[in-house]
Amino acid sequence: MSDNASHDSFFALHHGLPRQGPGSDATTRRLLALCGPLPERPRVLDLGCGPGRSALLLAAEAGAEVTAVDLHEPFLAELRRSAADRGLDGSIHTLRADMGALPFPDGSFDLVWAESSVFVLGFDRALAEWRRLLAPGGTLVLTECVWTTGEPGPVARAFWEEHYPLRTVTGNAAAAVAAGYHVLGTFTQPGSDWDEYYGPLAARADAADTTRPGMAGAVAGARAEIALRREHGADYGYAGFVLRPADPRRITRPETAEDAPVIRSLVAAAFGSEAEADLVDALRRDPDAWLPGLSYVAEAPDGSVVAHALITRCRVGGAPAAALAPVAVAPAHQRSGAGQAVVRAVLDAARLRGEPLVLVLGDPEYYRRFGFARASEHGIKPGFEVPDEAMMALVLDDSAPVPSGTIVYPGAFGV
Repeated sequence: MSDNASHDSFFALHHGLPRQGPGSDATTRRLLALCGPLPERPRVLDLGCGPGRSALLLAAEAGAEVTAVDLHEPFLAELRRSAADRGLDGSIHTLRADMGALPFPDGSFDLVWAESSVFVLGFDRALAEWRRLLAPGGTLVLTECVWTTGEPGPVARAFWEEHYPLRTVTGNAAAAVAAGYHVLGTFTQPGSDWDEYYGPLAARADAADTTRPGMAGAVAGARAEIALRREHGADYGYAGFVLRPADPRRITRPETAEDAPVIRSLVAAAFGSEAEADLVDALRRDPDAWLPGLSYVAEAPDGSVVAHALITRCRVGGAPAAALAPVAVAPAHQRSGAGQAVVRAVLDAARLRGEPLVLVLGDPEYYRRFGFARASEHGIKPGFEVPDEAMMALVLDDSAPVPSGTIVYPGAFGV
């Protein structure tokens, strides 16, 4: 049997399906929300767009100008028809191209989007090659198959090791940070996202003409995937990653022992008193509060420390959580981006450490840019009176239950 017959049968099996991989409009919207504020008419590159379900939503709901790329021309033709039917043909432009050899200049897009398609290149290669396409402040959105357990069973492991090696969400997040990105958010997709893909695909496989050259193999492959998911789906799933390149002008790193007096002076100068500096020193001495590796500094080009952010242990309703406080920027470097850089870096470190939840008491306008929202939305409250909008929470691991109840801070906070 020719490769062309197998190729044609695979695409014939998938033509006209609502999705070409696990996903949903709700997932697309959630990933879009994790991106934060966008330009009024964001420039979006949708890679491996298929028939364009995501491209259509981004154009309609985000007001985006979408360049939709796929190698399979019939999918692009289907997208053009759908866009015209919805009055979006002026917002969606299709291009038949290889996502591994893209013809666009550097900095061309505010969003690079790839749902259920990054496996064509591989996660790490995509991180390296697609970064150049992002304009300053741009965001990369990917969905990828991941292990959802640390000990996957032998059947699932054998299947994926043969077809496409998987990592956990944390493993992919670590790869993104190592590649020079901040993780704005991750999202473990619900099982219903698989149903939206496999339900119609199973019906199509049942109705397929398996006497057609190549079709029996395509149907067998689809049924094997569906059976694996049905029997071993607890071992793996799909997850979304929302990533933004780190500012290369800002060096961030964990504190060293030599940094302690410098941090003390910086914190005192930033707050105009010794009280916050005393708090940092007291937290450093408290083994129940101190989390090694979660005290971060940002450096100026000359190597001097100009910003500091600290995350320590707290508890919510008796369950462990983490508190971001204090955050300090040297007066001469405030409003320079140093504070944002050090906060994003310490949040990345907390995510990779496995912290599921971070709390902060602060300016809502400032902390919303990192993804924080009202803690009360999760049933979390402080043990003292503060404005509701100022007590904020950021869920780093949505696969774990979010605790609710009263926040108990380390004794050094005096609350």
